[in-house]
Amino acid sequence: MPTFDEVLKEAGEFGRFQKRVFFLLCQTGITFSSLFASVVFLGQAPDDYWCRIPGAAELSKRCGWTLEEEQNFTVLPLRLGNGSSSGECERLDVVWDTSISCTSPFSHYGNRSAGNLPLATCHDNWVYKQPHSSIVSEYNLVCGSAWMLDLSQAILNLGFLVGAFTLGYAADRYGRILIYLLSCLGVGICGIIVAFAPNFTVFLIFRFLQGVFGKGTWMTCYVIVTEIVGSDQRFVGIVIQIFFTLGILILPGIAYLVPTWQGIQLAISLPNFLFLLYYWVVPESPRWLLTRKKGEKALKIMHNIAKHNGKYLSPHYSEITVSNEEISNPSFLDLVRTPWMRRNTLILMYAWFTSALIYQGLVMRLGIVGGNLYLDFFISGAVELPAALLILVTIDRIGRRLPFGISNIVAAIACLITAFLPEDISWLKTTVATLGRLSITVAFEIVYLVNTELYPTTLRNFGVSLCSSLCDLGGIIAPFLLFRLAAIWLELPLIIFSILAAVCGVLVLLLPETKGISLPETVEDVEHLSSHFGKCVKKRKHRETNSYI
Repeated sequence: MPTFDEVLKEAGEFGRFQKRVFFLLCQTGITFSSLFASVVFLGQAPDDYWCRIPGAAELSKRCGWTLEEEQNFTVLPLRLGNGSSSGECERLDVVWDTSISCTSPFSHYGNRSAGNLPLATCHDNWVYKQPHSSIVSEYNLVCGSAWMLDLSQAILNLGFLVGAFTLGYAADRYGRILIYLLSCLGVGICGIIVAFAPNFTVFLIFRFLQGVFGKGTWMTCYVIVTEIVGSDQRFVGIVIQIFFTLGILILPGIAYLVPTWQGIQLAISLPNFLFLLYYWVVPESPRWLLTRKKGEKALKIMHNIAKHNGKYLSPHYSEITVSNEEISNPSFLDLVRTPWMRRNTLILMYAWFTSALIYQGLVMRLGIVGGNLYLDFFISGAVELPAALLILVTIDRIGRRLPFGISNIVAAIACLITAFLPEDISWLKTTVATLGRLSITVAFEIVYLVNTELYPTTLRNFGVSLCSSLCDLGGIIAPFLLFRLAAIWLELPLIIFSILAAVCGVLVLLLPETKGISLPETVEDVEHLSSHFGKCVKKRKHRETNSYI
């Protein structure tokens, strides 16, 4: 009986059918990246707000004040009388009633000026000129509650982490396309609830769930794309990253055109409902069907692929070799039970963690010069485009390992140089830091591809999801590591980043090369691939030694 890769070669490894499925699933990258980075615009700091004095709302209505007049009457005297207070987190400790004058509110207090009146901390009586522009003004995430904005992003990353475990496991047990469609439905429903959340607690709960389902859409679509193409066409796993960057580039345009945070939230959530239409055009992964002993269904899909690609499967392709490996539900032990699987898993987990930590750390530190948030964010995303192009040029010529290792080493060197460059040549400092970000972006995108290629079909979705969960952990730790260490020495985080990247650059060179090799179907395939790689390295070293002698 022919193997799956033999049948795929006959049906077309990257024909019209795969290109259509690839393009459709790539759209998931746009919506996922918008969700990933949405907090930048959902959580914009309000331009102008102040703490309202109790009774000021009634007095303002009675006197017919505009918001500007109320602000002038309540905040301006405070700023003039007490230069240390801006009126945002403190207010005068007074109460205005019906006896207060509309033209001179403070005349009620006799000869005492506003500067001599006591101050009180503001708790929940803020006034915003644009009350629904962001979740900050919607839920009063200012002053003592400002940390809750960071919590909202941490909750999203926690959702990604949980989604990587739960939905990665579910996709390997119940099928790729089923979990993908359920995840799209979950992202859309949770996104709508988030947009109309009556309080911050409900907002956090459903933002967490949106993170869970969002990770399910991203990881599952990535695996489907990788599994339906031939071994020489798996560059599509890198191209899909371009759509992630495309989402980063589109997001500031959406935020610029939509004035409220609810509108932005709906704009990035509702497109997920359109992905439910994929039920009729995107099939289940035939590789996965084979591992579940469903050879007839897999063969039917392969005939359909061949038909759309303008090809015809030979009559003797009446069966496909089905994995003889006993079907079992994947677990972490499966990823570390055998020697080479264990080595690959630990190295990949460290690579995911390091890439995410350094990537987010450099983004937060670099801070593109300028005051326009929309333009700065767009430029920041554009920096990532060359990364995918560099990968596409190199991985099919020189393989995966060298670009993977070199990109980490270059990132380490760039971070180290940036740390010791003087501040008076800021342009050079920014340029080298940008080189570091470009390099770590290359490493970040290669780890997706390599991770997919180093796990057998029975464990692929679970393995990719589990290893990439370290990415979410790195994203949670990055801001705390950056700001805590920067408080000791501004450049100390760069030193840590440099060490982490250098270690990663060395470790990934221990992974087997997967260029042009068929995706492994079983754990035995992985062990054979890795052990063969180890023997090849030893033989090459032996030949080089003999040649030298």
